[in-house]
Amino acid sequence: MAEPVAQTMAHGGVVELHAEPSALGVTASGFVALSMLVVIAIMLWKKVPAIVAKALDARIATIRSQLDEATRLRAEAEAMLADAKARSAASAGDAAAIIAHAEEEAKLLLTQAEADAKELVERRRKMADDKIAAAERAAIAEVRAAAADAAIKASAAIIAEQHGAAADKALVDKTIAGLGRPN
Repeated sequence: MAEPVAQTMAHGGVVELHAEPSALGVTASGFVALSMLVVIAIMLWKKVPAIVAKALDARIATIRSQLDEATRLRAEAEAMLADAKARSAASAGDAAAIIAHAEEEAKLLLTQAEADAKELVERRRKMADDKIAAAERAAIAEVRAAAADAAIKASAAIIAEQHGAAADKALVDKTIAGLGRPN
């Protein structure tokens, strides 16, 4: 059934209003509302909210298990981090001990090397002194030998110059006469 048409005057013109169509006294917006109520009733009758709730509960359970797994993994990671920090601290302590030990050994090696170097210098100095002394002795022996050789040559030259056969005979006779007496 159609509602009467109303006419009004606005701004000098005529405006016509049309009535909305209806069936059984229900308009289009009423039909939309009625169909929504039917859909909701069917959903309740088929227990759709329970199905949706079950799906949501399953999703919540999955999320909870994932959160529990994440919490467990975080605890494991924190434990591993603490262990790594402890190992790092221990390694740092070990490294410091190794460095201290190496420094001690280096000091000992340096002290030993200095002592060895002093000993080596002393031995080399003694060897050089011995070589110098040997060279001095050899030089003195050479000088003595040269002096003796020169004295012999000079004596031979003087004797040859000053003594003749007659002087030698008197010297030999005197020596022979001296042989029989005790000194």
